Amino acid sequence: MHVEPVWGSVPVSKVTTTGVKNWSATMTGNGCSATTVLRALGVLAGILDDAVEDGRVVKNRARGLDPRKREKPIKPKRKHVYLGHDEVRRLADEAGEHRTLILVLAYCGIRWGEAVALRVRHCDEVRRRLMVIDNAVQLGVDHAVGDPKDDEPREVPVPKFVMAELKKQMLGRGRDDLIFGDGENYLPRPKSVDGWFAGAVKRAKVETITPHSLRHTAASLSISAGANVLAVSRMLGHENPTVTLRTYADLFDADLDTVSAALDVAHRKSVSKRGPKRVRALPSKPA
Repeated sequence: MHVEPVWGSVPVSKVTTTGVKNWSATMTGNGCSATTVLRALGVLAGILDDAVEDGRVVKNRARGLDPRKREKPIKPKRKHVYLGHDEVRRLADEAGEHRTLILVLAYCGIRWGEAVALRVRHCDEVRRRLMVIDNAVQLGVDHAVGDPKDDEPREVPVPKFVMAELKKQMLGRGRDDLIFGDGENYLPRPKSVDGWFAGAVKRAKVETITPHSLRHTAASLSISAGANVLAVSRMLGHENPTVTLRTYADLFDADLDTVSAALDVAHRKSVSKRGPKRVRALPSKPA
């Protein structure tokens, strides 16, 4: 809708930084949201990345725009909603036949498209791992299946109690059957207002969330359980731990208090091992 009408007939070598900046400003001026503009810029930048790799152009003119100079919009940050264990349990109980899916999303942190694309053969019951290999993107009533985000298949750990629920879910299904839904067709994303997920949220009396919010919950529960940043990053499929730290910086605020408390304990232990410090008595002065 936004890239092809403007750039579809333009040779990649004719794309200029000024042209991209003006295009970004025009979309914003026409009322496009920051998310829409950034996605459109991302599409163009991805095309030009291929052009650079193929030697068609030397530099990608859609990269490096500075939001501080208003060359592209800044996407407003939304405060993440994190559910606790009891809230997840209530939500799962109210989700009916989708109970196991709720638990997988909340404790494994995979994306919706990755979850509905899981097949029985992707579940390793012995090692308690999910092999995230496919991602099913809904296009209207159909789905397009591709690689996970960042094109990196990954293994995701599964808690014992979630694996027990998965075993029940997979009972009677073949290796190539989908785990969720009817086994043959990809489970469609629930309607945002009157779908089964929204209904479960209301009945469970938890803060209003979307299925993607459960990914944030998985990060929160993992970090609060003591998982290190690298492990959480691998579980979520982030490109590197920096993305995890940037996305969930608020979850690490309490770690500052933990660091100071740990240093205090270490200091006390060190002092106790050395014993009390002796003060040498000064010789008395002659009368």
